[in-house]
Amino acid sequence: MGAVVSILFLVTALRGLDLGKVWLDMQAANYWWILPGVVAYFIGVGARTWRWHYLLRSVKPIPLRTMWPIVVIGYMGNNIYPFRAGEVVRAYVLRKKTGVSMSASIATILVERIFDGLVMLLFVFIALPIMPGLPNWLRQTIIFASVAFFGALIAFLVIAALPDTSRALYHWLITTFAPHRLQEKLLVLADRFMEGLSSLNSLSNVLMIFATSMVVWLLETVKYWFVMHAFNFEVSFFVLMLMNGVVNLATTLPSAPGYIGTFDGPGIKILSLFGVNPTVAAAYTLVLHAALWLPITLLGFWYMAHESLGWGDFSKAVAEAGD
Repeated sequence: MGAVVSILFLVTALRGLDLGKVWLDMQAANYWWILPGVVAYFIGVGARTWRWHYLLRSVKPIPLRTMWPIVVIGYMGNNIYPFRAGEVVRAYVLRKKTGVSMSASIATILVERIFDGLVMLLFVFIALPIMPGLPNWLRQTIIFASVAFFGALIAFLVIAALPDTSRALYHWLITTFAPHRLQEKLLVLADRFMEGLSSLNSLSNVLMIFATSMVVWLLETVKYWFVMHAFNFEVSFFVLMLMNGVVNLATTLPSAPGYIGTFDGPGIKILSLFGVNPTVAAAYTLVLHAALWLPITLLGFWYMAHESLGWGDFSKAVAEAGD
């Protein structure tokens, strides 16, 4: 299914383009601009690491130097496996190194994803007033994403604010409907998941997580801005915020590993709407995609070897996601 979605997005994005001209535009780029972009991106990865450290501190305080390679390995896993399996890998490696249960850490990762989605929507809303026209596909994406992310946030906030009521409810559901042989394990999993949501039990924590998420994605947009200077076009930072928001909302769809197509198609379309030559937009988006994908993937492979992790650990992570 993911491969089909990727192919559809790619065909739609590249249809009618002169691919030879796209290649010439890629060859003409000044690739030195990618270097400061990579620096900005990795500062953002540092902010992601701090955010996860903050979310987990009520479960177990973990030094940032311990969490950094785990975060990098997880994002590498997202880039090479479908369905964001790197998130499960991240939880598995954390348990292996620190003993934190996968259920608790996966709960914090879900919180991260919700706040990431909310920031992406904010980027889109900020840039909408300067958009020349709102395509139907973008309108539908915004509506769907708004319902999904705001609904999930409200549900998690209610669970965190009413822990006793939430525990009573899932205890009743599990003991009433789950097979008897699974009830004890499911109750343990639910308790650990609740533990992971404890960071949402105060307004100050929610605001801190949101602010850090803003920093993360603004730094990623800075990378978009640096890479733009490698090509012969210029749009405002707000347009790049819009592009960042839209492509990352689109990458929540099932796709081939590395978000092939779901990143590139919307990116090319957004830039084209703002008057960028489609072949230049395609060259820029493809290079940007590679610049986002390659550095952290290579570093993740290095940390994977350094941590003595094998490919079998990835399979174990998926198999043990419900520890």
